[in-house]
Amino acid sequence: MPSQQVLEEKSSEVEAIKDILKGYKSIGIASLQKVRASQLQELKKSMVGKVYFRVLKNTLMKLAIEEMNQEDLKKLEEYLDGSNVYLFTDLNPFKLALLLERGKVKTTAKSGDIAAIDVVVPAGNTGQPPGPIISQLNAVGLPTRIESGSVWVSKDTLVVRKGEVINERLAGVLSKLGIKAVELGLSMRAVLDNGLMIVGAQLKVDIEATKKSLEQSNSEAFALALGIAYPTKETITLLLQSAHQKAVALAVGAAIPTKDTIADLIRKANAEMTSLSSAVEKAKPKAA
Repeated sequence: MPSQQVLEEKSSEVEAIKDILKGYKSIGIASLQKVRASQLQELKKSMVGKVYFRVLKNTLMKLAIEEMNQEDLKKLEEYLDGSNVYLFTDLNPFKLALLLERGKVKTTAKSGDIAAIDVVVPAGNTGQPPGPIISQLNAVGLPTRIESGSVWVSKDTLVVRKGEVINERLAGVLSKLGIKAVELGLSMRAVLDNGLMIVGAQLKVDIEATKKSLEQSNSEAFALALGIAYPTKETITLLLQSAHQKAVALAVGAAIPTKDTIADLIRKANAEMTSLSSAVEKAKPKAA
């Protein structure tokens, strides 16, 4: 049986967790796998005042949620397993996930690691002398040749795709070639934001693709607004310029004199007069 002191300590910790849960809009859960202690400390320092990090026992977090008896918080329960760090913040959850992604560092792979990228070994000099390295490279699918006393990779070769497991043989080759195929850092499993549960895959936003999509949407909306003459602060100047040009063209066509049309009307009348005069001259009978 646990001692009274241990029970009191657990109860105190649960109360502290409940106070934390009440104090923030978003509660994130990130996996501590592939995270170095030094990295976690650096992240804590870089996000002071923005994110409160706590490594908590899942059992204590579950007790706190049960005691608070709030349906929204119960959505976190399916993620209360494994080695986690809890992040409490008022930041937008997508901004939080982006900050964590930027805090990751690339490193050489070990057997069983997951590739963070499509790993392509480029063609060129490996810097390795001929020997066992040739069979090692060939074993992972790399075509080789010997040139100038070194082993060369003959062509760019994809050796593992993003998300695939890196085996021991490939890990050794990538290490010798200095290729970093694994990322270390916090990976968001889920965020509960004002009652809305957002899972890890949904938090990953391609910034460049999203930016391009927004720019294209903005361009299409702008063109549509101009086409239907819908006035906004972005379109009003062009709409007025277009309306003015059409009004001037109509006034010139209808021979309505204004300060904007009088010059064009005079030029038009002069051109018509010159044309008529030329036609009259051509119509006169030629002298015998």
